[in-house]
Amino acid sequence: MTTETAAKKDIQKLQRAIVDGLEDVKAQDIQVFNTEHLSPLFERVVIASGTSNRQTKALATSVRDAVRDAGFAKPRMEGEDNGEWIIVDCGQAVVHIMQPNIRQYYHLEDLWGEKPVRLKFGADKPVAKAVTKAAAPAKSTSLKRSSAAKQGVTEAFPSKAQEKKAAAKKTAAKAPARTAAKKTVARKSAAPAKTVAKAAAKPVTKPATKSVARGTAKKPARKA
Repeated sequence: MTTETAAKKDIQKLQRAIVDGLEDVKAQDIQVFNTEHLSPLFERVVIASGTSNRQTKALATSVRDAVRDAGFAKPRMEGEDNGEWIIVDCGQAVVHIMQPNIRQYYHLEDLWGEKPVRLKFGADKPVAKAVTKAAAPAKSTSLKRSSAAKQGVTEAFPSKAQEKKAAAKKTAAKAPARTAAKKTVARKSAAPAKTVAKAAAKPVTKPATKSVARGTAKKPARKA
């Protein structure tokens, strides 16, 4: 690998880290310009907007941390106290973080914007793909649940053939119970008939009157 190729890769890596740091804090209107032909001091100029002092400071801090995490030297920062225009000096690249009114007034694009660099913005696209892949099992699970739900609906609303089978089973289960009930009723009804027959078989004896039992009644005594 030649020195020029290594230098190009380094600058590409650096500008990618800067843009990622700006996107992490929702910077507006990010633009990158190639300034190799304009200045020997740096090769890239990056311009971005922040809507408030708080956001411009957060953007500068995010760029500094992203560049350092990418393996480059810690950048120098200027203008943090005011917050309207913060410059982050990353060595081969200089980042201008400005509020919209300051950016419109100075319009640095006229000074450095002869060769804009095209970059793919939106560092969260690979994450979205990963989320999509991770969501695939969830879809299959939902399909399984929906099929199970359909089976549950089928069971809740059985077909006519299933209804006929269930009715036949109920009838078969009720038949022995009905037969046993009839036998029990027949036995209960037969019991009084037996009692009546026994009572009829016994001889009927009329009770003897007092006169018959004692013989003749006592005659009254004769008077002398």
